[in-house]
Amino acid sequence: MKVDDEIRLNILKSLLEKGCTQSNVRRIKTKTDYHLATIKSSIDFLQKEGIITGYGPKIAFWKLGYKLECIEFLQLDFSKKDLVEKYLDVAKKDPHVFALNSVMGSGNFNVACFQFYEDVESYHKNLQENYVKKIPNYYDVVKDRQVFYMTEPTFKRGSRTDSIIEILRRKNALD
Repeated sequence: MKVDDEIRLNILKSLLEKGCTQSNVRRIKTKTDYHLATIKSSIDFLQKEGIITGYGPKIAFWKLGYKLECIEFLQLDFSKKDLVEKYLDVAKKDPHVFALNSVMGSGNFNVACFQFYEDVESYHKNLQENYVKKIPNYYDVVKDRQVFYMTEPTFKRGSRTDSIIEILRRKNALD
């Protein structure tokens, strides 16, 4: 059995689908000592409010060989609308890209692109083959680019969900 064979990958993908996983209210009851009805109504309320947007696996992508996380800060020339749209279309379809955001700050960068790869060489190969060669006048739309490679050692690895819960608990003096 391999962790990245077709069966395991299909199961992982299915776990991301709505309704394939759900909260275990009995386990939550054991941890919190709240009544089952309180737990169920709270979960329903948080889903209705859009706070809980789904359930699914947390995958350690570095254990699958993807040990390089890249953050690109880009200065896109938004006056070239057609080229920007082409760049965004390519980035949105790129499976290496897991987040693409507008950014503000010091300097001229206006987009941040978060990606993961096996190594630096595969990052550069993907950049050349899927962006530079496929987007006409790539360097007319991407005016500047800074790339940061996050590698081992990792000093902290946590989830955004855990972080926001801890921040809110402290803010509300619950801890």
